Formats: sequence, C-alpha cells, structure tokens
Amino acid sequence: MNNNLIVFMPSIEGGGVEKNLFLVCNYFVKKVSSLKVITISNKYSNKFDKSVKIVTYKSKKWDYFGRRIKYFLALLLLIKEIVKNKKSTVFSFQANIYCILVCKIFSVKVIARSNTAPIGWSRNIFKRLIFKLVLNLSDKVMVNSLEFKKDLKKDLNINALCIYNPLNKEQIKKESKIKSINIFNSSKKLKILNIGRFTEQKDQLTFLKSLNLIKDKIKFDARIIGRGELKGKLQDYIEKNNLKKSVKILNFTNNPYPYIKQTDLFVLSSKYEGLPNVILESLVLKKFVISSRCRTGPKEILLNGKGGLLFKVGSHKQLASKIMYFFFNRKKCSKLLNKSYLSLNRFDYNSNLLKYYKLISSVR
Repeated sequence: MNNNLIVFMPSIEGGGVEKNLFLVCNYFVKKVSSLKVITISNKYSNKFDKSVKIVTYKSKKWDYFGRRIKYFLALLLLIKEIVKNKKSTVFSFQANIYCILVCKIFSVKVIARSNTAPIGWSRNIFKRLIFKLVLNLSDKVMVNSLEFKKDLKKDLNINALCIYNPLNKEQIKKESKIKSINIFNSSKKLKILNIGRFTEQKDQLTFLKSLNLIKDKIKFDARIIGRGELKGKLQDYIEKNNLKKSVKILNFTNNPYPYIKQTDLFVLSSKYEGLPNVILESLVLKKFVISSRCRTGPKEILLNGKGGLLFKVGSHKQLASKIMYFFFNRKKCSKLLNKSYLSLNRFDYNSNLLKYYKLISSVR
C-alpha cells in the first residue's frame, strides 16, 4: 500500500460524513507511515488521533467562512502537498469534483467518496454532465449504500464500490450514558425526535406539518436538534400553528446519543441522503424509526419497511399516519425494530474499516 495518504475534507461540520471521517482516519493512521488531513476547519482537530497530521491555516477566522471559500483554500493546500510528494494517494471526502481535477492535473492517484444520492443534484443537466465526466476520471469511486451504487451506474454510468458506514456500536452505547439534561417535558407523552441540518434536504417542515395534523389527536413532545439557515422558517411555522408547547428546536450537539436514548420514536424527513448515520445510531440504541422513503439509504437500513416505517418523500399526511400507527401499535412496531437491530451486523465497525483499507491498498 502507498504509505502516504492525504485525506481531503475542506469543511468539517459535525455531521454523519464527519463521523465516518474520524473513524476512517483514526483507523488508517495505524496502517500507513504518513496520514495528513487537509481541512480549513480547526475546531474538530481533537477528534483525530494525535498521529494524524492536520494540514490547515493557523488563523481560525476561516472557520466562519462558507464552504466555497474553504474549498478554494483547501485546494491550495492540496496542491502544495502533492507537489511535495506525487506518490501520495488522495482520498476525497468532500468537494470531489475540484479534488479530482487537481489530482489529475498533477498525476496523483485519487479515490472519491460520494456522500449524497444523485437525485440531490442530477436534475441539473450541466451538473450531471460535469459529475459524469469528472467522477469517471478518479481511480475509484466509493459510495455507502447499494441503492446509491445502482443510482450512479444508472444515471452516470459510474461503477462505484459500496462500503457501508463503519458503525461503532460500543462507542455509541458508551456515549449515550453520559449525563445530560432531560429534553422532554413529560414521560407520559409520546417522545419524538428529529436530528439534522436545517436545510431543504432534511425537510423538517414536512415533519412539523405532520405534527400539526396530529396535535389534537395524541399527546406528544417533539424535539428537533440541529443548526442551519432554515431555523427561522421552522420557528415561524411552530409559532403560527400553536405548536410551541409540544415542539422545541434545540441547538446542534456533538453527542446526540443521550437525547436519542430519551426518545420513543426517531423521525427522518429527508428528501435525499447517502446512508444516514442517525438512523443507524437510533437503531443501536433500540429506538423505533420512521423515515422518508428517500434515495438513498433509509429503505436499505429499514429492510424495505420490514424493520421500520417508511413514508413518501414530502408527504406530511403519510408521516402523520405512520406516527399515529406507531402510537397505537407499539408491540407490532417493537418486532419490526428487533429485525432492524439484528441486521446491524452489515455495518460492523471492523469489517467495513477493513474494506476501506483494501480499497486504498488497491490504488497504487
């Protein structure tokens, strides 16, 4: 295996992709003689093993700039590193198109880890063409669900390798036991949780609309954890529809597991995904999941509805119906949950990290 590995992740923001980034880097640092992470985000450096070299700028002011600026700055650092050692292998976790083009210009091997289902961007004909041309220039393309792999082949004629997210179940259970505040008001009400960035992709508005439909039918406490540009829009909806007593928005946290542990039901409302870690984490903590049938990931994790409930993307009426079903059919739903829990071996931490190792070893 090439002993010089560069991991490219310009903007670290604390989501699911980042969790995989930390796991993979901390695993690989024991396998290679040199592992460098190129990023403009300094605040998460403590998540990496001390042997991982963080290549960044000294000033922390760049942490507060947008992704595009971080991409440009990170590309400058990447060029500097690969000019010093063209025998390096680059593993791109973000900004794949820019990273691949730079690597090809300097004749450096590059693996691209694609994180978001094509449906999230392929409707734009120009973007579709760019992604098709450039992704095919990489030495390998990796995705994290079988449905994702099929979509890339169908839409872009790209032969990707599927490696599931490595799931560290023991670590999740351990961190869920850390003492935290009780985020729900009453143990007698149905406790519902949604976690995700406040963006169009995560579609928390559909979640809120479903709650508005059932607010006079059952008693519930709902919490949405995250951060993002649409927070104000979500708060406005809560206020205008008299949901303030039962729905609250909480700030993003690096450790959501104690809060997942408190809930009865986890809801994912996304329009598209890759392979949502938060569903896997909820299942590890034996929490029932209702998810949109979005591409890609949820359907695969929940065994096509045999391990949880699925609803049509954007359908708040279907989601409301599924929440009501769970409320009145806890025993039936616990059997579905058990099936999903038992199927988590597919995401085994050690076996999937080994697949990562074999992937990078195959690119020389």
